Amino acid sequence: MKYSLNGATIPIEAKTISVSFFTNQTTLGSPSISQKFTEKLRDVVSTQTNLSLMKQNGDLQFDGSIIDYNVAPIAIQSNDQAATNRLTITVSVKYSNKFDESKNFEQNFSRFSDYPANTAISAQEDALLTEINRQLTEDIFNKAFNNW
Repeated sequence: MKYSLNGATIPIEAKTISVSFFTNQTTLGSPSISQKFTEKLRDVVSTQTNLSLMKQNGDLQFDGSIIDYNVAPIAIQSNDQAATNRLTITVSVKYSNKFDESKNFEQNFSRFSDYPANTAISAQEDALLTEINRQLTEDIFNKAFNNW
């Protein structure tokens, strides 16, 4: 049996959820990207479900790591210089549901945000990460709880 809260389908037996710390496996990006992503995913699951958040061994579990942090030019001006850069972040996620193994998955999720090339990534990173993390955590939540 399942119940729905805000459109999310969660096993009725599930009482707890754990989100492990997502380590940064890339060589780029600020040291805080792991903390920011992990906190955002924990916030999403605690505000959009009524499950108790645990450090580990929840009835439902998220584990993973940040596996790619890439900045690349996407819009080139006539003088061969970039007008716009794109920050792309890829997260590897393993989701485990101890009540319904058919819902388990291991998948990579990628999202990006663009910024003006004449601005240093360091000046934009906080805002870019906020937006990318919002999109990534929405995708992950939807995959786990909305049969997306």
